[in-house]
Amino acid sequence: MTQSSTTAARQAASPGTSVPGTEARAPGSARAFPGKRAAWLLAAVVVLAVLAGASLAVGARGLPLGTVWDALTQFDPANGDHAVVHARIPRTILGLLAGGALGLAGAAMQGVARNPLADPGIMGVNAGAALAVVTGIYVFGVGSLSGYIWFAFIGAAVAAVVVYFIASLGRDGATPVKLALAGAALNAGLYSLMSVILVSSQDTLDKFRFWQVGGIAGRDWSVVLAGLPFLAAGAVVVLLTGRILNSLALGDDIARGLGQRVGLARGITALGIVLLCGSATAMAGPIAFVGLVIPHAVRFLTGPDYRWILPFSLVVAPVLLLGADIVGRVVLLPGEVPAGIMTALIGAPVFVWLVRRGKGAGL
Repeated sequence: MTQSSTTAARQAASPGTSVPGTEARAPGSARAFPGKRAAWLLAAVVVLAVLAGASLAVGARGLPLGTVWDALTQFDPANGDHAVVHARIPRTILGLLAGGALGLAGAAMQGVARNPLADPGIMGVNAGAALAVVTGIYVFGVGSLSGYIWFAFIGAAVAAVVVYFIASLGRDGATPVKLALAGAALNAGLYSLMSVILVSSQDTLDKFRFWQVGGIAGRDWSVVLAGLPFLAAGAVVVLLTGRILNSLALGDDIARGLGQRVGLARGITALGIVLLCGSATAMAGPIAFVGLVIPHAVRFLTGPDYRWILPFSLVVAPVLLLGADIVGRVVLLPGEVPAGIMTALIGAPVFVWLVRRGKGAGL
């Protein structure tokens, strides 16, 4: 590596600097001025707060915002409307937590794997969690969401560790291609094992079906509180890896030239991803497209800098999940469409549009 290329790489990975000659690409854009990116982030926080309020008010029994405010500030146990609001609080909190976790983990996963199509499935998270839940139902007779969460988290964590271990074998370590191949192979194997169990047990299939769809309805505080410590730890780990991911995005050789221990950096980031994905999947089931679409969408506002991509993904992803959940409550009244289905219906065309625009796929 020449001295000039190393200098350029250091500038690309350092705060407040950029590779010479790139400043003119988007003059006056949000990518050029951190102040504009901060303003967009604040706007996203405001939108998220509005949706959180709407999540408490909208449903089969719609409530005015004034009633929601009274229920939060002057709760009356004898008031039926207040009881409805309080019953929706765990669902809303779970939407915020699971959405933020999936968005943050998806962005970090794309950075670690250097793969624009990376999502929780690429590390076997969804498959591992699903097989563990099926095993818990079939072998141990688990029948409650508070019981599923521990099996799902353990299964997701074990699957992710196995994928990383397999990809690490060989001289080059866990390269992006090996991570993708190991994840795809493990996914196929785990889902095959899961299918064998489900085909042989109708009772297991009936219980598993509710969790498999993915959603935040029907969850209570026991589910939220059980996953909260893991989510918090994973968020802290991943949010601190912005500069690491910027270095990895330049390629392993340049990252090593910048002083990064590539294997250790990927391992630390993968730990945070496992904590986030495992917890979110355990609490809400396998929700598709949130971790895939959101990092691509926020790059329109942030550019390729992961120090901005990560916090943006943390805030914008719950906007998608809560919005999908709210729409799902009212689109087929008096029934509901689970959030996991709505995110796929909303996220799929958005992702196709992003890919056609050609601006969201770059890492």
